This record gives sequence, C-alpha cells and structure tokens, in this order.
Amino acid sequence: MTEPRVHTAPAADHYVLRLYITGSTPRSIRALSNIRRICNEHLAGHYDLEVIDIAEHPTLAEGEQIIAAPTLIKHLPLPLRRFIGDMSQTERILLGLDLVDSTRHP
Repeated sequence: MTEPRVHTAPAADHYVLRLYITGSTPRSIRALSNIRRICNEHLAGHYDLEVIDIAEHPTLAEGEQIIAAPTLIKHLPLPLRRFIGDMSQTERILLGLDLVDSTRHP
C-alpha cells in the first residue's frame, strides 16, 4: 500500500484557521495541542490560528453556527472546511487542509 503524499503549504498559501473550544476541558486542550502540532509540522510560517472560547465569546460561535466544540474552521485558502472533534485524526485533517494528495489517499 502506498503512503499518501504529505506536503507542506506552498509559500503562496496562507491558512486562516479558527478553533472554537469550550474552556479548558480535556477535549479542548487535546484539540488545541493536536492542531498546533499539525500546523507546526505542515504549515510552519504559513498560518494564523485563532482560538475562541465559546463560553467567553458566544456571539462569535453563534455567527459561525457552531453546534459542537471543539470545531476547527479553515477560512483560507478556500474552500471553507469544518472539522469537529479533538483533531486527533491527523490524516483526515491533512486531507481537509489539502495537505495530502487526495488522488493517492484511500
């Protein structure tokens, strides 16, 4: 079985990500840790990650129609994508961020 081709973001791509969490719950902490690791390994220098606690900023979560937390939203580059959970499914996140060659991914 061939491994999917993982690459880092091209210099022209800048990722704008928002992670919605609920306080310092274990799931929120895990999601933040996982997405930071993914970003540092694959998007170093090419991303902005904004972390929003929906308990502190409920109107921001309402405006984005957040129905579960943690939720990661990729605003740029388009298309917009949403990921729900603790961000532990690295392959799924990489695929959604277009950092895995989807033609070679099972």
